[in-house]
Amino acid sequence: MIRKRFPPDDPREWLNRAKSNLALAGNTIPSVDFEDLCFDAQQCAEKAIKAIFIGRGETFPFIHDLEKLLGILEENGLKIPKYIWEAEELSQYAAKTRYPGMADPVTPREYRRAVRIATAVLRWAERQVERT
Repeated sequence: MIRKRFPPDDPREWLNRAKSNLALAGNTIPSVDFEDLCFDAQQCAEKAIKAIFIGRGETFPFIHDLEKLLGILEENGLKIPKYIWEAEELSQYAAKTRYPGMADPVTPREYRRAVRIATAVLRWAERQVERT
């Protein structure tokens, strides 16, 4: 797929990458584990949130903890809707579930929830970036 690319300091590029991760997360393939798809859901939300930082001209820490990232945005004056705080659930997929034996296998229900949360975060982030 060819799409317009932007410099790394442009929030649109971060949103593009978030959309790419969401596309991966949303495609169940028989030989792909839910853990790997949930990692992409987490990456979608993380990149979308970091796009907001960039759009606001703020720096962000290079961490995967979505609750901390949202907390920093809130401390800096951005109102975070209650439903967006659910993204905190995705943080576990950044590390724990990436490796065998560190967590229980992800269930189909958990997988679907992860994709729903990531989708909501991406949509919210797109609206925030449009306002900047």
